[in-house]
Amino acid sequence: MKKTLLATFLASQISFAFAATDDTMLPDSDVLSSGPSGSASQTIDASANQEQAQAAAMLPSNSVINLGNTGAKYSQVNSRMFGAQLFKGAFATSAGSTFNSSYVINPGDNINLRLWGAYQFAGSLTVDPEGNIFVPNVGPVKVAGTTNGNLQNLIERNVRRVYVANVGVYAALEQAQPVKVLVTGFVNQPGNYGGVANDTVLAYLDRAGGVDPERGSYVDIQIQRNGRMIQYVNLYDFLLAGQIQPFSFKDGDVIVVAPRKHTFSVSGEVFNPFDFEFNVDQLTVEQALSVAKPKPGATHVSISRRQGSEYRSEYYSIAEAQNVVLQDGDVLSVTADRYAGTIQVRIEGAHNGTRAIVLPYGAKLSEVLKQLKPNELSEVQNLQLFRPSVAKRQKEMLNVALDKLEESTYSVRSATKEEASLRLQDAQLVKQFVEKARKVVPKGQVVLNPNSFSNVILEQGDVLNIPEKTSVIMVHGEVMFPNAVEWQKGMTAKDYINQVGGYTQKSNKSKVIIVHQNGESELVKSRYQLKEGDEIMVLPKVSSKGIEIARGLTTILYQIAIAAKVALDI
Repeated sequence: MKKTLLATFLASQISFAFAATDDTMLPDSDVLSSGPSGSASQTIDASANQEQAQAAAMLPSNSVINLGNTGAKYSQVNSRMFGAQLFKGAFATSAGSTFNSSYVINPGDNINLRLWGAYQFAGSLTVDPEGNIFVPNVGPVKVAGTTNGNLQNLIERNVRRVYVANVGVYAALEQAQPVKVLVTGFVNQPGNYGGVANDTVLAYLDRAGGVDPERGSYVDIQIQRNGRMIQYVNLYDFLLAGQIQPFSFKDGDVIVVAPRKHTFSVSGEVFNPFDFEFNVDQLTVEQALSVAKPKPGATHVSISRRQGSEYRSEYYSIAEAQNVVLQDGDVLSVTADRYAGTIQVRIEGAHNGTRAIVLPYGAKLSEVLKQLKPNELSEVQNLQLFRPSVAKRQKEMLNVALDKLEESTYSVRSATKEEASLRLQDAQLVKQFVEKARKVVPKGQVVLNPNSFSNVILEQGDVLNIPEKTSVIMVHGEVMFPNAVEWQKGMTAKDYINQVGGYTQKSNKSKVIIVHQNGESELVKSRYQLKEGDEIMVLPKVSSKGIEIARGLTTILYQIAIAAKVALDI
């Protein structure tokens, strides 16, 4: 009884079997699949976490998961097959309906019996060693050997010999009636698995460890009874539309997973970058992309042909590739080939005009200056430029410096016990510092020269901030009470530091950094006279016996102060 669950996926009768990682985005339910005879249902593969699924090799790991009383153990497998996350034990541990019509009553089984009407009785009767139950006012009734489906009729016939009418009868087994189903073919752990009659085929496949992600088929699964195929299963119906055909299993039924058919792989600008299975002779790129789901910006697709002795590559726009026929093993890469047209720049700060300006690609800052509407507090000559690409690069350089610091700290050998103790203290200091430093987020500020900044070429995402005139000096870092202090003409850096309580014990009095409004920074002496809007940062003192470590820490402190405007403590 091959029945199509999803019948509208083109006249070509295409079946896809996908496999994926835990974070798989399922295709919309309008994508359809059909089996070899027009039937459908869905298959999935053994579990793999996200990082494992991205590995190039699909090799079984040594990890084993014990699923309690299911009796199954699962070997985790690295796989890119779409749907691989299904077989992780969730189906194996769920139970369906407990009624099994083919279950044979045995001694020891308990039967719930209810009689009502002219005679009333309610109780649980145990099948004795002779295979009988004793029905009040009726006598012994032999039930052993009869099937669960015939139990009601058998007891009712015996009751009717005494009570011809006016007595109702209800009889049912108290406990679940298990069935044994053989799962074989290309599954991870073929065997005979217990369950109940109305457990889904997914439950039995799950108990067998799932479909083998490297060899098994997700689109060709058969349920057989007495050597005949009773139902054809394509697990894609479940993946795509949440549909699965109901089936009542009996003892001795066999689930057979066929070998994998054909596959293609998709990567790049798609929502489902995985391997897919199909079982038809011809499959077009249009049909393949309908399940891979290209992202809105996707424009082109490249195809790597891997059949035969010749390796070939083809490249099309998505529109041109619609009717291109794929072959078994083809690899598709979907790309977004876009040329730069316009960019958008944000304007913040003391500005009365539009906050976002769209400019042609390659535009210079001079084109923005024409559109600025500064107010009476605007300090246009101290214009600040924050660039995401610079912030990214600053973060990369900071991480490189931190990596070198860790390497120089942990690779030093100690000649004596005392020296080893000092090295250990340094290592602990560096570890704590590195943890804090890696959390620093650079601002990506570009230092602009007011005499030439009009020629600066802008990038997408640039943020221009127009500072406001201010009469305060910010003082922070290793000072007693970081605060803002009113600017006064002629006051030095030391004067402002004294007004916030002076230096802390951890401060390095020779490492005072002044940051100007335009982002320019300089290391100054304590007698340096500040201008309105300047910012004072006092760096901490580096206490380490290792010269290399002290030098590395000092360098990174400068880096962080310039990139993030933070005087990080040690």
